[in-house]
Amino acid sequence: MHWCDWLVISAYFTALSVVVWRSSRRQDTSADYFLAGRNVGWFAIGSSLFASNIGSEHIVGLAGSGASTGMAMAHWEMHAWVMLMLGWFFVPFYYRAGVFTMPEFLEKRFHARARWILSAVSLVAYVFTKVSVTVYAGAVVFQTLLPDIQLELLGQVWGPFWIGAFATVVLTGLYTVFGGLRAVLYTDAAQAVILLVGSLAITLFGLEALGGWGELQTVCRAQADQLALWRPLAPTLPDGTVVPWWKNGDFPWLGILIASPVIGIWYWCTDQYIVQRTLAARDLQTARRGALWGAFLKVWPVLIFLVPGLIGYALVQKGQLDIPPKVVDGVVVSEIDGDQVFASMVMQLLPVGLRGLVVGGLLAALMSSLSSLFNSCASLFTVDVYQKLYPQASERHLVTVGRIATTIIVLLGMAWIPVMYRVAGGGLYQYLQSVQGYLAPPITAVFLLGLFWRRVNHHGAVWGLAVGFILGMAKLTIQANFGTGPGKAADPAWLAVVGDFNFLYASGVLFVLSVAIVIAVSLATKPPTDAQVEGLTYATISQADRDEYRAGIGGWDVLGTVVTLGLVLAMYLYFSFWLN
Repeated sequence: MHWCDWLVISAYFTALSVVVWRSSRRQDTSADYFLAGRNVGWFAIGSSLFASNIGSEHIVGLAGSGASTGMAMAHWEMHAWVMLMLGWFFVPFYYRAGVFTMPEFLEKRFHARARWILSAVSLVAYVFTKVSVTVYAGAVVFQTLLPDIQLELLGQVWGPFWIGAFATVVLTGLYTVFGGLRAVLYTDAAQAVILLVGSLAITLFGLEALGGWGELQTVCRAQADQLALWRPLAPTLPDGTVVPWWKNGDFPWLGILIASPVIGIWYWCTDQYIVQRTLAARDLQTARRGALWGAFLKVWPVLIFLVPGLIGYALVQKGQLDIPPKVVDGVVVSEIDGDQVFASMVMQLLPVGLRGLVVGGLLAALMSSLSSLFNSCASLFTVDVYQKLYPQASERHLVTVGRIATTIIVLLGMAWIPVMYRVAGGGLYQYLQSVQGYLAPPITAVFLLGLFWRRVNHHGAVWGLAVGFILGMAKLTIQANFGTGPGKAADPAWLAVVGDFNFLYASGVLFVLSVAIVIAVSLATKPPTDAQVEGLTYATISQADRDEYRAGIGGWDVLGTVVTLGLVLAMYLYFSFWLN
């Protein structure tokens, strides 16, 4: 790192500190702290949606996936069409309901029990999955950028990984605790621009070093089966063995088609971590346009995060890039450590100055994702747990509780680092995809049925959420302990079969079961009254609300939607055949 790089990074964090300081001056009410006073513009909302999503699994994990599995993860990165659903179909209900959180919306639509279940599931999932992966990625970036840094503390010498992990958590926690959602939103808007510029630079410099796009295709064609967008249902191993379709641990095309929409709708349309940004808009039209702007930005991660991973793979194959092997418990398990691909390209390919800007973008992405998570967790705990237990708490008291909750979540994230470090060595990214695949189906089923069918009642919602969550966690537990993989038990045989069943297919099965439970229980019990569903389903929207909604639709909304869908379709068509 040159002194010019450090100067750029210092300037970025100075600007960040100013934004946080100004934001912290206006935190008098819970609406100020958790929803930025409901007075945010569409550009900041859409940029925050993008920057919150583009966290560790994109900067570190997605580039690593591109280097190791090619375009398999691109299906999750072309979910811009799902974000359009958020803007056109989901946001109107959330915004009119005047809620702070998604569990609060479930209480309005169904019952307090549904709210408690979703709150508990979300908090546990956030702390033990999203916190851990973001902290891990921040540590890997520090390890790559500053491999020689050491710190002696408490009688031990701490290396770059642990210094980076704790620095990421503490610094992000500080500005989230004091700045609230307003600080998160406004810093995200700037970070989105840095991310796009910096990642585009990596792609362009990488292609120049490689010899152009044609050379990338030539190198990748040699491993087309491993790097293609669409994978076979039953692949053939090098020794001629055909893997059964249900046991295929890769990303078979049918499993992608089944699970990707289910996970996408949960993440983009019902998850507090994402939807909270749209609830901060100054009006419904702004909320919708923020989601549409975020959808347009979501089109580009395939090109600026996944493709650099492919470029890194090609450069390694040609001996033009040095990336260390992946080592787990002292054993080399892969010739390339995918987690270090992006950061290694930054250090070895970019010129002085621009390198500092991209490093700032890396740190921005990590901190952006983590700060959004901290604020969402604080909102869930304060509004859905604390305020329910202490309804007479003042607004200032709720803000204080929110800050304390954020601090506790920061501490939990730090305590989880040693465990997370061990888990990450065995392939954290696919583990996280599995967790999402089992967490998403019951939540997606309840929200979709609740919005589009007025007959669904609170009994069906509660049973669907509870049973779906239990079944999903049971599959995850069995998958971790039973099967044919190393360290897993093959007896009893039926548990091994369940453990080996592809997580994408399992996600689809779980979604169908959740839908069936919600419908069956709802039909077996009394329907909700008109008052209970008024304005909360498509069948019960008043004519005045419909007219207001249509009046807020402008030509730019329609044009943006058409352009975004066209770009998604174009990418699918191109990358489906680019290695042929």
